[in-house]
Amino acid sequence: MNSAFIQLLPNLISVARLLAVPVTVWLIIAGETQIAFWLFIAAGVSDAIDGFIAKRFNAETVIGAFLDPLADKALLVSVYLTLGYQEILPSWLVILVVFRDLLIVGGAILFETLTHSLEMDPLKISKINTFAQIVLAATVLFSLSHDYPGAAFVEGMAYVVAVTTVASGAAYVFKWGKRAIFMEGEDR
Repeated sequence: MNSAFIQLLPNLISVARLLAVPVTVWLIIAGETQIAFWLFIAAGVSDAIDGFIAKRFNAETVIGAFLDPLADKALLVSVYLTLGYQEILPSWLVILVVFRDLLIVGGAILFETLTHSLEMDPLKISKINTFAQIVLAATVLFSLSHDYPGAAFVEGMAYVVAVTTVASGAAYVFKWGKRAIFMEGEDR
């Protein structure tokens, strides 16, 4: 394979994942939850693949460091909003997930504006949270399309998502707040 293509491939996969967002939302709204489930799973697998390619072939780029989490957040937030709007997921959970992502994005913009030193380095708790969000969304989509009676599992996962969402949001606020205060002290 062409070396330039391999360098570009992870970013192309992330763009494809971004383009899958409106299709997935439309499929859920249209009641095509089985197709939405498989598209959601394909997006999750593509996230692992683009990360593997980027690391394995030294194809990590600055734009990819921003594009990959943007594609993840766009997909998860859109699916959560859609499932919440349809009253499939509890509204308190949807609000918590969306607020955390707005807090992180807003905090990242503020941190970069103040310090000009933002590095995309996801915290371990954030990766756990993203995994929990994916498991919950995939389980809900699967249960909608396969009459899977997993209500107890879904309810349990909702609480796991809630706890990891709060922990992740707090960890980012602490990390960036501490770094911003430290950097401000250096300027004096």
